[in-house]
Amino acid sequence: MSSKQFFCKTIELNKFLFLRARIFLLLLAAHCLLLTVTAQKIAVLTPEKTGLSESFADRLKTSLAAKFKVLNSSLSETAFLSVNAERPFNMSAEEAKIAGAAIGCDFFLLVKSENLRRFSLEKKEYFESYAAVYAVSARTGRLVFWKLQSFNGYDSNAAEKLLFESTGELVKGISERLPAAAREELSEVRAKLEEVPDENSPDAKNFRSPLPYRRISPQYTAAANLYSIAATVDIEVDFDESGQILRTEIVRWAGFGLDESVTETVRKMNWRPATRNGKALPMRVLLRYNFKKLDKEE
Repeated sequence: MSSKQFFCKTIELNKFLFLRARIFLLLLAAHCLLLTVTAQKIAVLTPEKTGLSESFADRLKTSLAAKFKVLNSSLSETAFLSVNAERPFNMSAEEAKIAGAAIGCDFFLLVKSENLRRFSLEKKEYFESYAAVYAVSARTGRLVFWKLQSFNGYDSNAAEKLLFESTGELVKGISERLPAAAREELSEVRAKLEEVPDENSPDAKNFRSPLPYRRISPQYTAAANLYSIAATVDIEVDFDESGQILRTEIVRWAGFGLDESVTETVRKMNWRPATRNGKALPMRVLLRYNFKKLDKEE
């Protein structure tokens, strides 16, 4: 074999080995990702200890056990209580991450269920059984899934029966959403941006925060009004040098459509960019919106 033939063979062998190594690494990465998104550990919690909440949560746990590793409820509840979450259904992302770390889970579900006596002109008296389910990522603290299941009946037992029969659809939604959320979090790249400086810091000198040309109040949703929800929604907004919104993230969530209402409203507004010494600059800003049920006279 000539030196030229040997050289060509060596190149071909190196290409072959490189290709095998690359395929192996891709398969290994895919395997790791598969393990990450399929072997999820979840905790199901009922911060408000009502009989209906706990019964509904038990049904969820039984159904979810076929797709996830459901953690021991007693241990999970004890760990969750240790973080002293003042408003468990209106947590900040940081509070949620601390709770998730204490529990040792990938996601935790918060369940609230009640049976309410309602009145209307059409039905007069009837009963409503509902369950609100919050699925929270322990990795990011985000609310990655929220669902309200509600059913009416002529008495409380009839309404509860319909509610319990609806768990299949709910479990399907959770089972689809949680692995997708895990994949999204693993592939997410977050840009580093300057944040609004403290008022008395040197960086605050001659600084102007992004401001909307016209303020718009987010809508208090019909669902929030029906269930008398009082909540705070915090949203983190990334702006570029022209005041255009690059990214938004809810960092204190509430459910009942309030998070979506805030996001939609912030994106509708036109913004002046942040400036320092008259020069525009990209900026990350935290905005807060408070919601409460309005009295009839308001």
